[in-house]
Amino acid sequence: MRPTALFYLYKAVTALVLPFAARRAVAKLRRAGVSVERAHERLGHATADRRGGPLIWFHGASVGEAKSVLPLIARIAQDHPDAALLLTSGTATSAQAVAQRLPRRTLHQFSPLDGSGPVTRFLRHWRPDLCVLVESELWPTLLDSCARAGIPVALLNARLSDKSAQGWKRFPGTAAYVLRGIVMAHCQDARTRNHLRDMGLKMARQGANLKSMIGPPLIAKAVVDDTHGALNGRRIWVAASTHPGEEEEVLRAHATLLHDHPDLCLILVPRHPERANDVLARIRQAGLSVAQRSTGGTLADGAQVYLADTMGETDLWYALSPIVFLGGSFTDVGGHTPFEPAAANTAILHGPLYANFSEAYAAFRIKDASVEVADSAALATEVATLLTHPSRAAQLAANARPLAQSGDDALAALSHQLFSLARRHAMDGL
Repeated sequence: MRPTALFYLYKAVTALVLPFAARRAVAKLRRAGVSVERAHERLGHATADRRGGPLIWFHGASVGEAKSVLPLIARIAQDHPDAALLLTSGTATSAQAVAQRLPRRTLHQFSPLDGSGPVTRFLRHWRPDLCVLVESELWPTLLDSCARAGIPVALLNARLSDKSAQGWKRFPGTAAYVLRGIVMAHCQDARTRNHLRDMGLKMARQGANLKSMIGPPLIAKAVVDDTHGALNGRRIWVAASTHPGEEEEVLRAHATLLHDHPDLCLILVPRHPERANDVLARIRQAGLSVAQRSTGGTLADGAQVYLADTMGETDLWYALSPIVFLGGSFTDVGGHTPFEPAAANTAILHGPLYANFSEAYAAFRIKDASVEVADSAALATEVATLLTHPSRAAQLAANARPLAQSGDDALAALSHQLFSLARRHAMDGL
C-alpha cells in the first residue's frame, strides 16, 4: 500500500513544526520538575536499557489512560514471567501517578513526539514486539513506522468520538494506509467499534472497559482512619478531577451548604495539581478559608476548603468521603471515569457533560448508582440531601460498587491475547 498525498503533507508539516513542538514539550516537563535527561525521552532518547524477552509497549497519553492499563500490565507480568513491559505517557502528572504503582518488570518512559526522528530513535532502542495504544492515541508517523518495521499494533480500550471518526472517514485512503498495521482493536463502546469497522478495521470488538477493572483502592485502613481522625468529627464531601470553570460552581455550592452545615469541609482535588495557585485564588475570592496540602496544610486546620493539590492521593479522598462530585462534567472535557469512586464505595454525583463515558453513565443511571446535577444550585441541593439522609448515600454507593467489576476473566483473556501477539512477532524475528 502506497502513502497518500495527505500523508506526505502530514509528514512535511510535522517536520517543520517538530523543533518548536520539541522545545515546548521538553520545557513543559522541565517546569514540572522532570530532569533534563528524562525530558529528552520525548525526543526518543531512552534513559533505560531494554530488557530481554518479548517486549510489549503500552502507550497512554495522560493520567487516566496510564492508570487504567496498570491492572492489565500486572496481569501480564504475573501470567508471563518472560515478558518485558514498557509504559509510556506524555505528561509529568501521569509519570508521577504511576511511579509507585508500576508492576514488576515494567519501565516507564515519556512517549516520543510524532516525528520521524523521535519515533525512529525510540523504536530502534526499544524494539517492541507489540505496540498497544490505549484509548484514543492514533499518531500517523508512529503507526506508519510500526507498520514499516513489521511491529504489530493493538488498540486497547479504544474510544473515538464522532468528530474524530468523521475526520478519518473523510480521507479513507489515508486512513487505510495509516491504520494498516493494526491487528487488534478492543473498544470500550459500541460507537467506537462501529466507527473503526467503517474505517476498515473489521476485527474491532467491543469489550469490558479497562477502567471498570480497577478493584477497590489499595489504601491502608490505618491511613484512612488517621486522616479521618484529623477532621475531629467534621463531615466532608469531595469534588474530584475539577477543571477550569468548575471550581467556581463547586465553591458556590459549598458556600450554600455552609449555611445549614457550618462545619462542613470540602476536599477540592483539581485534575491538574499545577493549577493550584489559580484554584487557591478562586477559593479566596469566594471568601472561604483554605488549607493547602502541598504546603503542609492538614484537615486538622479546620478550613472550610481543603485543597488537595498533590498527585496520587485521589483514592484516599474517595475512601474518606461518603459523597464525591466528579469533575469534567460541568465543562466540555467529556467527563471522568465513575468506576474509581464506585470501587471506593462512595456516592457519586456528576454534571451533564460526560460524552467520553456515555455508556458507563447510562449503566450507572439504570442501576440508580449516580446522580446527575445541572449546576451549582442542584449540586448543593443534592449534597444536602445526602448529608441529611446518609442511608440514601449508602444506597447509591452500594448500587455502584458492583459496576466496578474486578474483571479477572477479561484481564486474563487480554493478557493471553496481547502476549501471544508479542511472542509471535518475537519468534518471527529469530
